[in-house]
Amino acid sequence: MIEHFSSCKSPQQIMGLLAKTYYARAQGIDPSKIIMVSIMPCTSKKCELTRTEEMFASGYQDVDYALTTRELARMIKQTGKDFVNLPESEPDHILGDYTGAGVIFGSTGGVMEAALRSAYYFITGNNLAQLECEDIRGLAGVKKMSLRIGNAPVRVAVAHGLGNVTAVLDQVREAKAKGKPAPYDFIEVMACPGGCVGGGGQPYGVTNEIRALRAQGLYADDRSKKIRYAHENPFVKKLYEEFLQKPLSSISHELLRTHYVPRGDV
Repeated sequence: MIEHFSSCKSPQQIMGLLAKTYYARAQGIDPSKIIMVSIMPCTSKKCELTRTEEMFASGYQDVDYALTTRELARMIKQTGKDFVNLPESEPDHILGDYTGAGVIFGSTGGVMEAALRSAYYFITGNNLAQLECEDIRGLAGVKKMSLRIGNAPVRVAVAHGLGNVTAVLDQVREAKAKGKPAPYDFIEVMACPGGCVGGGGQPYGVTNEIRALRAQGLYADDRSKKIRYAHENPFVKKLYEEFLQKPLSSISHELLRTHYVPRGDV
């Protein structure tokens, strides 16, 4: 299935790359002096740091360390700090703010929903009126939806948990073997049940009830944002104007893309 994979790097790797290129240049900082640490719900983010030479696109290791949320929570407890009663404050917005489309990535169906919001705009020139795609939300193992974009129906599928992923990919393999069109135009896959909210690096004892509550928190954050489309993020627009030139430019392709190779049976 590698020929069908998205070549876009993960948010972790793109953030690390931008910190050591765009941000370093804008602030006049030697990128060799920047240590990039990501906090992730995913244990696989640790091996991603050096997965291919593309993880060194800045000229340095783009992300130096990846800590899981569980590790961070343990470190916080070890400091003895009472986080619950710390005064409220704003984080430093070093590389700008996120949109509602960005925050829902953590739940199964969220990447698909965010992508559809922008795909609709880039194809039609108009924003999608019905933002919330209820058909691909929730904890059903496989979720499907059809959406008309312009004159074309777009069929999508969302699968989470590797057993469900296999079932969807088998449908694609079967159609291909019979010389038929693929049953879906776009497929979102997440290995962990519930998506990143139920990731392997999250606190132990996760249940479907907890997964659902975490997802609800992300969707509530999305609804609270003034900007809910990724393509309307002013910081991303500024990034392209000042550094990446335009979507699909040669520099964005060089820096933001990756590739995959067969690894055989694991």
